[in-house]
Amino acid sequence: MATFIIEGGHQLKGSIQPQGAKNEALQILCAVLLTPETVTIHNIPDIIDVNKLISLLGNLGVKINKIGSGSYTFKADEVNMKYLESAEFKEDGKGLRGSIMIVGPLLARFGKGYIPKPGGDKIGRRRLDTHFEGFINLGAKFRYNREDHFYGVEADRLKGAYMLLDEASVTGTANIVMAAVLAEGVTTIYNAACEPYLQQLCKMLNRMGAKISGVGSNMLIIEGVDALGGTEHKMLPDMIEIGSWIGLAAMTKSELTIKNVSWDDLGQIPDVFRKLGITIERKGEDIFIPEHKDGYEIQNYIDGSILTVADAPWPGFTPDLLSIVLVIATQARGAVLVHQKMFESRLFFVDKLIDMGAKIILCDPHRATVIGHDFNSSLKATTMTSPDIRAGVSLLIAALSAKGTSTIHNIEQIDRGYERIDERLRAIGAKITRVS
Repeated sequence: MATFIIEGGHQLKGSIQPQGAKNEALQILCAVLLTPETVTIHNIPDIIDVNKLISLLGNLGVKINKIGSGSYTFKADEVNMKYLESAEFKEDGKGLRGSIMIVGPLLARFGKGYIPKPGGDKIGRRRLDTHFEGFINLGAKFRYNREDHFYGVEADRLKGAYMLLDEASVTGTANIVMAAVLAEGVTTIYNAACEPYLQQLCKMLNRMGAKISGVGSNMLIIEGVDALGGTEHKMLPDMIEIGSWIGLAAMTKSELTIKNVSWDDLGQIPDVFRKLGITIERKGEDIFIPEHKDGYEIQNYIDGSILTVADAPWPGFTPDLLSIVLVIATQARGAVLVHQKMFESRLFFVDKLIDMGAKIILCDPHRATVIGHDFNSSLKATTMTSPDIRAGVSLLIAALSAKGTSTIHNIEQIDRGYERIDERLRAIGAKITRVS
């Protein structure tokens, strides 16, 4: 287990380049299983979760070739389906939540897909019903072994169907889309997720020969084809990392430039941070955040009531950035109610911030009220343990703004989602050391 030692209270300065999007990578990498032809992918982040998935694809028999930094070719022309029934796969698959998305492509192309109950963040219930109900609608037979938590779906040939998803699940929509592109007939998915990363997946599949319309809306219409070919794809920058760097700049009163952010794909993210009082300037495709010498003030609603920041399906605000919003608010002028609707355990890290001196009232598992210090008193350094990816980065931001030396254990959770984060932070002036 590794640890970060952070000397806080220092201003940072310079520019930082966001990595490729983690959540897009997990979908795009699974899509290489849909064709025996070569797929080239650029801007793949070098992080634990993505590297685990690449390793799993290699164990499945996919031929993988690294052709440059963040660039790989994949060729799934000799997939080893027997690996799915091995003890090794049961161990590999359960260590990564994104592994669930290999099921749709395997089911579509080979008529069967299996997966152990996936792992991932301990942030609350993350059910898989949407995925498997979608496969069943397409004609697959579902089975579940309760003894070893092993899921399976099988079908001779999937057939298109109309379906109304019970939730706008991003991974669920991606999985069903990947299954439907090779199904016989037309599939209509209503209440589909429409995040930019899912749009990226659909655009890539269309370049491979799929026929998907409605991309960017909550209704996708997929006309099944017999086969898909190879393609080349570049992933978007990670919007969650971009939001993290915005929060870091504000909390440390630093002047930062975030490079090549793909503004048009950020949705409400800049506006939400502006409501927290943070100055965000657009310079081409870059975000410039000036030094907030006098702090930042949270806006109230027009009638004077307290601002609420809540998550919602795209184009609403992403739940992955609510932890960052919560930390930023601890030093703002004013107060905010953070409402995390999706996961009932994601706010439980606030006890660490309270230990650091933050004024936070945890109303219930889904809501927390934050009363900002307006930098009149600094957060205090402490020793913490990272519970999940996003909370881990939020605690790291808090530690970088706090006076004194903080320790964060279990930083493997942070490494799951952020590429070489300590090196990149040191490059802009952070005092951070990794200790094994």
